[in-house]
Amino acid sequence: MRKRTISSVSSYLFSSTSIPCSMRRLISTLVLGEHKGGIVKPSCLSAISAAGSICNDNSISILLAGSGPSLQKAASHAASSHPSLSQVLVADNDLLTHPLAETWADLVHFVQQKEKYSYIITSSSSFGKNILPRAAALLNVSPITDVIEISDPKVFTRPIYAGNALSTVRYNGLDPCMLTVRATSFATPTLSLKESNSTFAAISQVDLSEFTQETFGKSKWIKKSSPNTERPDLVNARVVVTGGRGLKSAENFKLLETLAGKLDAAVGATRAAVDAGFVANDLQVGQTGKIVAPELYIAFGVSGAIQHLAGMRDSKIIVAINKDSDAPIFQVADYGLVGDLFDVIPELLEKLPVD
Repeated sequence: MRKRTISSVSSYLFSSTSIPCSMRRLISTLVLGEHKGGIVKPSCLSAISAAGSICNDNSISILLAGSGPSLQKAASHAASSHPSLSQVLVADNDLLTHPLAETWADLVHFVQQKEKYSYIITSSSSFGKNILPRAAALLNVSPITDVIEISDPKVFTRPIYAGNALSTVRYNGLDPCMLTVRATSFATPTLSLKESNSTFAAISQVDLSEFTQETFGKSKWIKKSSPNTERPDLVNARVVVTGGRGLKSAENFKLLETLAGKLDAAVGATRAAVDAGFVANDLQVGQTGKIVAPELYIAFGVSGAIQHLAGMRDSKIIVAINKDSDAPIFQVADYGLVGDLFDVIPELLEKLPVD
């Protein structure tokens, strides 16, 4: 039987009672937005949904940074992407073309000093986890990370012990309250055809005339190296096929890639497989990797360590194939097959239709 209920542990940082949303004035939230190819990433839309759950009277803005036509296209996309959004702030500067933590943190500090937002939110992606702590240090506040539920304007739930328990945190620090949120826990709205052609938010330019290379410090962008692949992005894929140490070698991972190609799926891996050098670490799923929640998650040779389960337990359907009938992965799987993956994968490839 699949377990979805996790025990709860209350951990109150402060004892004062939170202020009801109806009594708070001028609630405003800044969402740090990530974009690529002129499109705002789905994880940012989830962050906007999280901001909307704080309070009904919450003015939500998204901050996009970069340069050139791609940024302007992303701003237009953001303005029509979420009905809860009130404003799109565009920071157009060549120094912001690449999302360095130092430049973004200074930008967030600069915008916050002018606008005095009540909350600053971003997703718990590598983008958000890289930027928010540094920005929080500049603003002298303590961030709350990996939030999965907002039950009150100042009360948040986050997983601890690799997701085996939940901690309830009450924030009573100074504004802004800074959060990273798990995108898989906050659904994005499904827009109708009429709504998809509507513009929900105004677009405004951030005045960066005072920003120079010296303002942003000593770090600079050198280059980006990433494998060329036509497979779906791991975080946003509808289907994820993951391999563990049971695949035994990098060569055997090609079997998994072939299967992923037939299923139009993303390929994932456990930390053990990554540490063994079978695949690159950007494919790692788990507590120290990426958090995914696809419609279908198929695990081959994955034992099911709690660190891995923390990154995929929210998947809609989990299928596990492992020759060890006592593997912990079977405790969370909806469907399990005890068998040798080197027999199962070729049989699947044979039975799947030819492209």
